[in-house]
Amino acid sequence: MLAGILAVAAAVVAAPQSAAKPRGSEPVYDFAQAVRETAWVDIGLDGDGDGRSDRVAADIIRPKEAAAQGKKVPVIMDASPYYSCCGRGNESELKTYDSAGRPVGFPLYYDNFFVPRGYAVVLVDLAGTNKSRGCTDIGGPSDINSARKVVDWLNGRANGYTTATGSARTNASWSTGAVGMIGKSYDGTVANGVAATGVDGLKTIVPIGAISSWYDYYRSDGASLRQGSPAGLAQTVSQRNGGQNCGAANQKLTAGATSNGDYNAFWLDRDYVQSASKVKASVLASHGLGDLNVKTINFGQWWEALNVERKIWLTQAGHVDPFDYRRSAWVDTLHKWFDHYLLGVDNGIEKTPGASVEREPDVWVDQPAWPAGSAVTLRPASGGTPGVGTLGTTAGTGTASFTDSSGQSSNSWAARPTETSNGRVLFSTGALAKDLQVSGTAKVTVTATPSTSTARLSAILVDYGPATIRNYTGPKEGIKNELTQSCWGSSATGNDACYLNTSTDSVSVGLNIISRGWADLANYRSLSQESPLTPGQPYTMTFRLASTDHVVPRGHQLALIIGGTDGSFISGPSQYPKITVDLGKTSLALPVVGSGPSAVPAALPVAPAQIAPAAVSGLERG
Repeated sequence: MLAGILAVAAAVVAAPQSAAKPRGSEPVYDFAQAVRETAWVDIGLDGDGDGRSDRVAADIIRPKEAAAQGKKVPVIMDASPYYSCCGRGNESELKTYDSAGRPVGFPLYYDNFFVPRGYAVVLVDLAGTNKSRGCTDIGGPSDINSARKVVDWLNGRANGYTTATGSARTNASWSTGAVGMIGKSYDGTVANGVAATGVDGLKTIVPIGAISSWYDYYRSDGASLRQGSPAGLAQTVSQRNGGQNCGAANQKLTAGATSNGDYNAFWLDRDYVQSASKVKASVLASHGLGDLNVKTINFGQWWEALNVERKIWLTQAGHVDPFDYRRSAWVDTLHKWFDHYLLGVDNGIEKTPGASVEREPDVWVDQPAWPAGSAVTLRPASGGTPGVGTLGTTAGTGTASFTDSSGQSSNSWAARPTETSNGRVLFSTGALAKDLQVSGTAKVTVTATPSTSTARLSAILVDYGPATIRNYTGPKEGIKNELTQSCWGSSATGNDACYLNTSTDSVSVGLNIISRGWADLANYRSLSQESPLTPGQPYTMTFRLASTDHVVPRGHQLALIIGGTDGSFISGPSQYPKITVDLGKTSLALPVVGSGPSAVPAALPVAPAQIAPAAVSGLERG
């Protein structure tokens, strides 16, 4: 701990009590004396095939005084596969235990901050990871039951044990049954999945950079994303577990996640959007608009399918926790959120604006809801330079062509907007006469004629013009670690509340890719089944671009670029084609606030090259 530089958040207490602003929970319990224990909860599955129902380890920390007084407490739960393999948070914290196996180090600050305020914190090892039995199945029934059954146990509906294999039972008589799940990346994904079961007792979830459909983590409208594989991720997270044999379970993952990109029963089992109508828990979400790991389509489709009380934070950063880009405001919001939904404090948090969006680095605006836009249709038209045209409300005529090949990328397509390119076609609005807010999920419809029987399509939206943005493709995706620390709650031996401070990593650019999308043209009829392509025949396909909320400033230009294989993100076809686009049958459904773009003819800028894309890897970066 660095002396003299600690901002002790435990000293942050609620404002004086009044009728309008009730006091929230305060740090009245001794963190050092908290009860620390482990329960093993039966999840009713046998993922490792050993003939016994799997049990997952739930490490618990809760206030001792409340237990002694017979007071029940609500639970904040983070269910994760990362507690022994990869770590949690900006500093990659792992769980630690004493010589008797009792939990000592609880990753992240949730225990330090909330246990003194009268909450229990429960950190669950997903099946097949750390101390839990069974096997992970990457978002499937084993993962979701690992957490759902702990919610059931906290409500007296499932069996818990004092050991991984023994018969001695334990219950959660200390729990009110009210549970809030929280977590970033894989952890937040599990929170989404458990909420989609409609389980009683789960009152709220806080998914951060989370997946809503594993199909949309590994695939995009038929195209295979360069994200590794479910089996590969399973092998990573099951390191240093109890030694159970998960070879058969991993073979099922490989067989289910077919390489052709089709949506099948395997992906349906891992698609929580399909069950969003079952969600009863409130939702406080955060996602990076620059997140190139868990793509923003995951928050967009989830958000629009929900029908519960909810609020969202959207940052310019990438795959980053709000604790590391807007720390004080996030902890304050989280404190009020849990107090309201788990303790019943009438603090008005549910009445605050539905969306907070970062417009410039560290410049935030509130808006009533997300998405804020409604779709307008824009159409491409030819211009004076081959392959470079206009984007407006009038349909174009004729065709434009490009040739797909390996080694292409969206950055290279965007870097020289005034020039003809063999690898893409580009259509621009001209200089905008006023700011244009794009808020929602865009869709592009392309009528394309391939020269071969296999073809990929990519589309991107580009904001051309000078700007300073978070460096979301930088080493830490828009933040930097400082040498100082701040503390958020109480500390105890082996478990302190102090974390490195962070600052904003920003960069000046001449263009910014604000949305991306990819597709396999063979899935033009259905995501569930490819259709053979006949060279020389036209096919029409509509596919989604990444969800966003971005203001293209007055004087900038918005461009739609259509290309083949964006090699930074998707795998290429077996035969790379020349693709001819029918401009009259191609369009962009763009969600905007107010009317569509009002623009004047203007030359595109000769923009400096955009910041290079970060390496796209699996959730081990979570």
